[in-house]
Amino acid sequence: MTEATAPLTNTGIQEAMPTIHYQVAMPQPETHLFEVTLHLANYPLPILDLKLPVWTPGSYLVREYAKQLQDFAAFSDGEPLPWGKISKNHWQVETIGVSKLTVSYRIFANELSVRTNHLDPTHGYFNGAALFFRIPGWEKQPIRVSIIPPRPEWQIATALPPHQQANTFLAADFDTLVDNPFEIGCHQLHHFEVLGKPHELAIWGQGNLQAKRIISDIAKIIQVEAQMFGGLPYEKYLFILHLFSQAYGGLEHKNCCSLIYQRFGFRAQDKYDRFMQLVAHEFFHLWNVKRIRPKALEVFDYDQENYTPSLWFSEGTTSYYDLLIPLRAGIYDAQTFLTSLSKEISRYEKTPGRKVQPLSESSFDAWIKLYRQDANSGNSQISYYLKGEMVSLLLDLLIRSKYGNQRSFDDVMLKMWQQFGYNEIGFTPQQLQSVIESVAEMDLTDFFKRYIDDTEDLPFNEYLQPFGLELVAENEEEPYFGVKASAENGREIIKFVEASSPAQIAGIDAGDELLAIDKMKVIATGLSERLKDYQPNDTIEVTVFHQDELRTYSVTLASPRPTRYQVKPVANPSPIQQENLTGWLRASPEG
Repeated sequence: MTEATAPLTNTGIQEAMPTIHYQVAMPQPETHLFEVTLHLANYPLPILDLKLPVWTPGSYLVREYAKQLQDFAAFSDGEPLPWGKISKNHWQVETIGVSKLTVSYRIFANELSVRTNHLDPTHGYFNGAALFFRIPGWEKQPIRVSIIPPRPEWQIATALPPHQQANTFLAADFDTLVDNPFEIGCHQLHHFEVLGKPHELAIWGQGNLQAKRIISDIAKIIQVEAQMFGGLPYEKYLFILHLFSQAYGGLEHKNCCSLIYQRFGFRAQDKYDRFMQLVAHEFFHLWNVKRIRPKALEVFDYDQENYTPSLWFSEGTTSYYDLLIPLRAGIYDAQTFLTSLSKEISRYEKTPGRKVQPLSESSFDAWIKLYRQDANSGNSQISYYLKGEMVSLLLDLLIRSKYGNQRSFDDVMLKMWQQFGYNEIGFTPQQLQSVIESVAEMDLTDFFKRYIDDTEDLPFNEYLQPFGLELVAENEEEPYFGVKASAENGREIIKFVEASSPAQIAGIDAGDELLAIDKMKVIATGLSERLKDYQPNDTIEVTVFHQDELRTYSVTLASPRPTRYQVKPVANPSPIQQENLTGWLRASPEG
């Protein structure tokens, strides 16, 4: 059977369009089950197709949300209707002679993340893609959503506008429904205004955050980013914040975002700064990726992967700006920015996979690699977030140095917004390159070939030098071994073995249980200190359990490798270098 299309009567006039109304109840939150009911009226076809999305925009992995669906049933006037499951996420209901029907099902929700659903006695949170069916052919129809809380004190936070009925909201179409998560419970709800528009912060969970301070700094971020793009493209915005034990993440939407952060991660300044970078990142996305979208994401295909080589721009450029925005907002100073940038460069330089996987390929293969890490991922992959951030840094410095800070990557973002984002026209990789070249007024074919489509090392110092900065490597104290290990259920497990390292050459494998070095017991946390007793070219005996078999390997240690990289001011910078640096960071690193 084919997907439904809007039918025509014999006179050629389109029949009354179906009305779509979802009810979401949670009568027993402790079971983690959302009870969803779809009320459909004026449905004109003999077969109803229902498809549950397999992924959600902003998180590029097929997550198979249908695996959480159970107890499917379909009725008309209380009588059951025949139905069948066609594929993993596709149901069909026979509707011959039926124009009004009800479909009910339950969704198990016990995964707390920004891209899934979570229901327990304290709250209910859900994403539309993981809860609601798409009716093929009717995606442009408005959809009502009614929430039935389990207790009267539970309140509802969503960016969807309210409908006439109590606890009912209206989505203009299916894309809008998917793009607006719900937080239901006894969360804190803070209202504030920025640039004349209302904003809300819904906080679930307990922690050591100070709402007044956070709201003040969020407002600064909103103002800085709005100034960059020439205003706010929404009438109201909602921040949903979940506080958890050890968690970090965010998911962007057009008029809201979901954030998850460690509940006691707000007192230490570095952790607070990281949270504000997360806010800056997700808020920046309301322009970059939610409205300025790659062509492949202009129209979402919810049934399968949507491939694009441009996630380096959508995510990586956003990652670059999430470091810059808090600096511009006065949340931290230039030295803090350079420290954060140094940590990012260190992560990049210490990832062997940067020499294997091109940036454009990393974007394209996000669906099968980035979110599915294994023991070899570090050797074979590079994150499009991370390298995209590095490439955006170089392009920004290139433009700034050429034009004395009178132009920058900000101009690229504004031009992308004006040409593609404002009217939500998807851009191609060629159009993106063309816009960057038009701002830089130079041919960047060689740059894109070397650093985006190939694996050539990024020349950081070449681009930092005009700003009076240099990248300095700091070596480890111990000789190079090439493994990462951690304690796991009372055992010291080797989690990663770097390609071509002394450990790999000797035959040590990820998953081996580390036991001893030179017949003396060693633990993961003491490995680095233990290696300091040796010199490069020393040969050590490493004993492990490999698949329960006791083995000893002879490993010849190599020269120390850099443990971190720091962006530092050069000695005696020239006046032009100082001027360039001040124009970029609005202040000197010491300030």
